[in-house]
Amino acid sequence: MPGRPRSAEADEAILAAAIGLLIERGAAQVSIEQVARCAGVARATVYRRFPNLTALLVRAVEWEYGDADPDSLDWQHVDGMVATWAAQLGRPRDRKLMRRLYATVDDLPELLRAYVAAHDRRRVEAVRATLDRARLAGVLPQHVNPAVLQQILSGAALLYASVLPGSSGEEDVAAYFNEILRQVGYRPAASREGAHDDE
Repeated sequence: MPGRPRSAEADEAILAAAIGLLIERGAAQVSIEQVARCAGVARATVYRRFPNLTALLVRAVEWEYGDADPDSLDWQHVDGMVATWAAQLGRPRDRKLMRRLYATVDDLPELLRAYVAAHDRRRVEAVRATLDRARLAGVLPQHVNPAVLQQILSGAALLYASVLPGSSGEEDVAAYFNEILRQVGYRPAASREGAHDDE
């Protein structure tokens, strides 16, 4: 039909519409009909691709997070890791999507599992590797357990996204995480060198 998206375009339009509605309304308020209308396709077009709304939303979450460049998580230093978090949590859209996904844990756990599989698992491994390098470099105390600290930082990210959903930007987010890291003994190499220079 003239004006209708082609197959690949329809796929992307459907997934983008599903993510947009998930962010705007929450999973409980999204329907196949709404997604079809927002995507500019017939309802049958959506159903040909997805048997139900849950399957559609799971695929949309995988699509949203699945194209991240693995090299973007290869942080050589803690500062790069914090900068990545600041960039993500500094965007209101990303904070809202994070809140929407964690809010589905009881009613639609498949969504949170899709998020963890597509995004969180790789990030967890990258964070632990970065923290381990920091410990070996002496900028984190030797007694710090990277796995436990990673869990603390993940909880802090969720708290930040949930409790501070307003207009805080990248600098605020970076300061938040840097303060948590300082509390466990993180001392960036530059500040350690400066301390030695003063002695």
